[in-house]
Formats: sequence, structure tokens, C-alpha cells
Amino acid sequence: MADHPVPEMVPTRWLEGLFGRRRCIDLPAAAGGAAVLARMPWCHRVLLENVMRQPEPATRAAGREALLGWLESGQSEAEIPFAPGRILMHDTTCGPALVDIAAMRDVLAAAGGDPARLNPAVPVATSTDHSLPVDVSARPDAMQANMANEMTRNAERYRFMKWASGTVSGFRVFPPGTGIMHTINLERLATVVATEQREGESWAVPDTLVGTDSHTPMVNGIGVLGWGVGGIEAEGVMFDVPVSLRVPDVIGVRLEGALPEGSLATDLALAVTQMLRAAGVSGEFVEFFGPGIGELTAGQRAVVANMAPEYGATTGMFPIDALTLRYLRETGRDAAQVALVEAYARAQGLWHDPSSAPRYSRVLALDLTSIRPSLAGPRRPQDRLDPAGVPAALQAAGVLRNGPAPGGIPADAVAIAAVTSCTNTTDLGLLVAAGLVARKARALGLGVPAWVKTSLTPGSPSAERRLRRAGLLEDLEALGFGLAGYGCATCIGNSGSLLPAVDQAVRQDGLRPVAVLSGNRNFPGRVHAQIDAALLASPPMVVAFAIAGRAALDISRDVLATTPAGRPVHLADLWPSAAEIAALTAAASDPADIAAAGEAADRSASWAGLEAPASSLFPWDAASTYLRPPPFVTIGTEARAPGALTAHPLLVLGDDITTDHISPAGAIPARSDAAAWLVERGEDPADLNVYASRRGNWEVMLRGLFTNRTVVNLLVPGLAAGQTIFAPTGETLPVWRAAARYADAGLPVVILAGERYGTGSSRDWAAKGAQLLGARAVLANSFERIHRANLVGMGVLPLRLPQGWRPDGLGLAPGDMVEIALEHDRLEPRAAVPVTLRRRDGSVLHGTATALLDTAREVNLIRNGGMIPTILRRALRA
Repeated sequence: MADHPVPEMVPTRWLEGLFGRRRCIDLPAAAGGAAVLARMPWCHRVLLENVMRQPEPATRAAGREALLGWLESGQSEAEIPFAPGRILMHDTTCGPALVDIAAMRDVLAAAGGDPARLNPAVPVATSTDHSLPVDVSARPDAMQANMANEMTRNAERYRFMKWASGTVSGFRVFPPGTGIMHTINLERLATVVATEQREGESWAVPDTLVGTDSHTPMVNGIGVLGWGVGGIEAEGVMFDVPVSLRVPDVIGVRLEGALPEGSLATDLALAVTQMLRAAGVSGEFVEFFGPGIGELTAGQRAVVANMAPEYGATTGMFPIDALTLRYLRETGRDAAQVALVEAYARAQGLWHDPSSAPRYSRVLALDLTSIRPSLAGPRRPQDRLDPAGVPAALQAAGVLRNGPAPGGIPADAVAIAAVTSCTNTTDLGLLVAAGLVARKARALGLGVPAWVKTSLTPGSPSAERRLRRAGLLEDLEALGFGLAGYGCATCIGNSGSLLPAVDQAVRQDGLRPVAVLSGNRNFPGRVHAQIDAALLASPPMVVAFAIAGRAALDISRDVLATTPAGRPVHLADLWPSAAEIAALTAAASDPADIAAAGEAADRSASWAGLEAPASSLFPWDAASTYLRPPPFVTIGTEARAPGALTAHPLLVLGDDITTDHISPAGAIPARSDAAAWLVERGEDPADLNVYASRRGNWEVMLRGLFTNRTVVNLLVPGLAAGQTIFAPTGETLPVWRAAARYADAGLPVVILAGERYGTGSSRDWAAKGAQLLGARAVLANSFERIHRANLVGMGVLPLRLPQGWRPDGLGLAPGDMVEIALEHDRLEPRAAVPVTLRRRDGSVLHGTATALLDTAREVNLIRNGGMIPTILRRALRA
């Protein structure tokens, strides 16, 4: 890492051992004593260490005072800086960020600045995992075919990423086939304790990061503090704009007992998600502590930490302990590094003491012995289900129809059964459990019905080596769960086409099939555009549902299938014991696998063969349908803070509008406006790729906004998804066309929404889209954390609607106007903002909204027009 100055007047200490000699902040001394430090949540201890390395004495003093002051009540409005040691990205968030950077370099050069100055101030690693399709599955050549398709479709943007890796300093790319970003982070990148050079001395510091994906907290399972941010905020961190946050409230979850026989890490994660959502978690840090932690492996902890966005938390932290060290050894970390982690954590008060009880904002308790096999769905990850409750949940969701479809496909057909996602494939025990279910089913002569599309897309290429060593890969392949690639795949919606018979039944016969996957999200249309209902389950449960071929059954009791001899088979006949899983997990493991598999994948011949430009400025191709410099990359001449504003409602939306609803990631529909734009420019209408791959093209992304078929615009009942009314003429237009008409007429617009607006993925395009639509503000009953921050980063003001105002109850209609009376010089964190609704009939409704700006830094971002103008102005002054 770069050489950093040593802050003055900070207590330090030396560590010596197998790892050599390291200096570090004396954290107990910085806290005012070991007893005070022990009262702090472990995540706050890491934040305190980070604050104490800030260069300005006043910043250090204020940050320390804020963190120690939090101990009095478990709450604080004080602001602290956070300087993460590194940034983690994936291809569909780094792509837009790199487009922004390339465009910023152009703007900087045009303004007389040096474009080469725009380089990250901290290391950036990006995976290439979000575009992998499951076009082919259940075939021996599935992985090779899917990888070939990925490289063909995405070669242009991969060349762009390769340009960045050669031109932008401190930027590393993991090629396609190297795995999912969070698995790479856990297995290969995370150090738990990092080493930095400061004025010629080696310093030990906690490994910290931010990632442009909401599931970044997965690495917290081994004691690394990190969380997800939007691409806009990550761009700020890249260019030395520190993360600024209020001292986070921390909810402590005390774990006791141990998981009972038959229950798995997935079941625990779903139970935690249900419990914390019911407790009203919304943006707080969550920290797990207590004696039950010692009964969970690091892999199991990572499954729970991964689901932090699903349970509403910014991050979910597990402290460092002996099982952390075991994981580091099992994944091939150097013995000296493991020794450093232990010595540092013990000396700094970062080692978990199961008997300790730090100060928390709230404490919840969970007895691990109460965890039972579970599923979640069919539309939200927090809707945990006992197996017996699945049929009723599907019936209530209206996804079942009477009678079978042609070809004998049942009404509750499982159309997709996918062992997928970093969440549940990084823990080797879960993959082994799935393989054991497949082995037992195969031994009984069972198979998978012809209508079920099966696939296995684990997070790491080491999975193949380990499953093969355990003798389980052949069993999985026999049931159709052969390797289809290493990437997010079905979990992110790149599930490919349904099998032909199912696709026909959906289109012609009204079949509404179900997906079962070991993923983390199941919003309608996310897994596949033709599937509204999806059940989240553990990998072995996915295999069991694939065998059944039906979703509306109590899988814990009902007959799954019948052997060729006519014997009924139940789940209990297939489910492995904890001892079986542990024995094969041990047999499958080899610490050398991670490095060997990763290095082999890094040497990708197809990646090495990509040619990329070497110029400081990227040579844009005007004919490109993947990469286009966006219009919002400007230095800007005036702030976008709304001030006194009278605006037309462009869209009026209900509750739970996710970032998937706002900006889709899946396949581009052939009859969409985005498809029309692409086809006009020569693209094949039968293979337009997915929106996630086109995020470097603002023209495509603009046309995809709000087109998810489940989006309802309450402005006028019956409008098709992605449409609105242009009030001055009463015309029905696509949202993007109406927005352009409003802009041409000089008429401001706003967006209104209900609760939890922007939940789901961290995708920055949901906020970039609002800016491109010209929205000066978004008014909602509540916002999900990352999307709110992304809006601020794009200069769009997030406002919490006045008490009692509900978009679905206001009866807004075209021609109604929203007045926002915000004085520019009075903008401040959590400012009260007068809002008036003036209807066409002359009636008026007054209320007071709240500016959801958490810090002074966010206020300045709104005043400056967002993150990009802020970065460009700083670069020009440098």
C-alpha cells in the first residue's frame, strides 16, 4: 500500500512475533482504558482505530469524542469519518463507475487539467461475476458454453475493464471464471489485519473496506468490517472523499446454544432475517456476540452476515476468534499472517470474549437450538416459512392455477432449481449437504422431472476441486446440477430461458411456475422475468425440491418422489446428518485449493487474448451500444438543491419499490424501448444481452427505468409499467419521453413513493436514472439506506413525506403540483422542509417533509450537484 504519514499525538504500541515487527494504534489507550474499550461494540472499536489514523488532530479528537459519547445512551447524531483500506466492486458496478471515470478524464482534460490525476487513492479490486448467463445447464459442456457466450456478448466492456486495469493505477480485475466477488473477498483478498507502510515503518491495521454491492458484509463473518455502498459513493472514496457517517447505532444479537441436528446455516440466516425485519432494523449496524458464536464456523457466520441488507442492516458483524483463525488456515493463508491476526486482535481488544456484554442500542437474543429447516418467500426474503406453510403461501400469492399444463407439467411446477449465489455456496458444508442429498437420491434411482431447469453456479472455482475430492460432483451432475459457471447467475436474474415446454406453458396456457434457489432475494421478476414466485432455500433443500418438481407441498412430510420399484421417498430418506456433512467436508478440504484454483482461473486465455487500448483517455466509439459517456458527467455551474420548487409528479409509486423495479438487471425484452434503440443500431433482436451488461450505456438504461411489469404508477390507474402522463397535454408516454418533454418545457418533476423505496441491490443506476429523468427530489415514506445515499451522490434530494401522507392515499392525478419550499442556505442534516400539494381543483394540502441528509458532507454534495462535480472541481484545484 502507499506510504501514509503517521498522525501526531496518537498512542501507539509495537507488536512482535512470527510476522515480524509492526506498529499499531494503542486502541485500549485511545479509548481511555481497556475497561472503556470493552464496553464498546467490536465494530465501534474498529471505527475508533480508523478515526485515530485520520491525519487532522481535530478530526481525531472529534471522532474519538463522538464514539465514546455514544456509550452514554447507545445513540448519537455526531458525525465521524471512515477511511476504508480498500474498495471491492463487480463488473456491473465498476463498469458504470469506469465510464464515469473515463468521462471525467475527458472533462478534466478539456478544462485544462491532467486526466492522469484521476486515479484511486485506495486499492480497487473488481470481479467479473454479474453477467454470467445460465443459457446452458445440465450438460457436461454447460460451463464452457456459458463462458463462451459471456465473452462473446461482453467482449467490448471487458476490453474497457482491461483498459482500466492497465491505465488506472491501483485497479485490479479478476477475469470471468474467477468467482463471485464476495467469495473472492472472503477466500483470497481479506487479510483481517492488514499491513501498511507509514514513514518507513510497518503498521498493523484492521482490514476494512466498502463494496459496491449490498452483500459486501459477507466478509464480516471473519471479523472484517465492511459494508455496501452505491457506485457513486465508491467513486468518492476512490478519489479521497472519505465516507462520512453518523456514529452508527448497533443492535446486538446475543447467540446461545448450537444449531440442532438437521438445521443449517441457511435456516439460521432466514430466521435472523425474519427476526430483525420484524424488530424494525433499518440501517443500523448489527453485531453478533455471546457463547453461541463459538458453535458456528466462519463459513456459517458468513452466510448470516451476507444477508445483512435483507434484514435491513448496514452491516452484520462477527468478532474475531479462534474459528476465524481456523478459516484462515483452511483457506491457505500464510502462518505468519494468521499469527499477526491473533496477536493484533488480542492486544487491541478485538478478540471475541463470549462472556462479555458490550453496550448496544438494543439487544435481541436468539437461541440457536430453536432454528428449524426453513424457506423464505414467495416474494420477500424476510417472509420465512416453515415447510408446512409453503402451499398456503403460494396460494395466497395467487401463483397457483387449477389443473396441469399440457405435457403433464403441474400447476405448482418448479421451473428453476438453482444452487447459486455467494450466500450459500461459499460455505463448503452447504455444498457437501447438497451433494449428499443428490448421492442418496441417485442411489434410490431418483431423477429430476423434465420441466425443472437445474444448475450449479458456486462462488469459487475451488468448489469443483472440493466436490470432486469428496466424490459428490458426479452425484450432483447425475441430477442435473453440473457446473454451469462461477458467477451470480440465477441469483442476479441471469437464469437464461426456461425449458421450452415450460416457456410454452407460461405463454400459451397461463402457467405460473415457481423458482427455488439458494440465493438471497426473490422479488417478483428478479430470478426470471416469467416467474413471480421464488422460494429461498438451502442448497440441499433446492436439490430436494428439484426432485419433487413441485413447490406446493410440505417437503418435510409429503412424498417427494417414488423409486422405480414403487417405494415412496420422503425428505428424511435423503437428508444428511451433521456427522455425515462434517466428515465429507473435512475429506473435501485442502488449504491449497483456493490459491491453486484461483491462480488457474486468473490465467484465463480468453481474458489474456482481449486487446485493450493503452491511452490515458479512453477512445470512445460513437457506434458503441455498450459504452457511451453519460450527460451527467460535468463540472457543473450551479447547484441542483431544489430551493423553492413547484414540480409535476412524474411517477407516484407504492411500497417496496426495489432497485430492480427502478433499474432492471435481467434480459432486455424484445419489445421494449431499450430493445428498439439497440436494434436500430444493428443489434440482434434475438440476443440483446441483459440490462446489467449495458450499464455503460445511459441511453439503454434510461429506456429501461421503471419498466418492471409489476410497477404500478398510481398517477393514473391502468397505465402500463414504465408509462406516465405528460400533464400539460394529457398524453400517455414512456416515462423517459415524458421526462424529456417536461425538461424541454422547463418544468421540474419529482417522484413520490411509499415505504422502503430503493430496497434491494445497491445499483447506482437507480439513482442515476432519477437524475437523468430530471427529478429534483424523491419524496417517500422511507428509503433503503444505499439508495438514499446514491440519490444524494447524484444530487437528487431524498425527502421523507410528511406524517400521514401516503402516495396510495393522496389521490394524486396529472396536473396536481408539489411545492417544496426549501431555502438553499438553510439546507442542513434532517432539515424540516415545508411541502404543499396543490390540486387541479384548487384544494391545498400542507405538510412538513424531512430532508434525509445525514451529515454535513451530504448537504455539500446536494449543494454541489452531486459527487461527480465535487470530484472534478477538487481535481481541477489540485
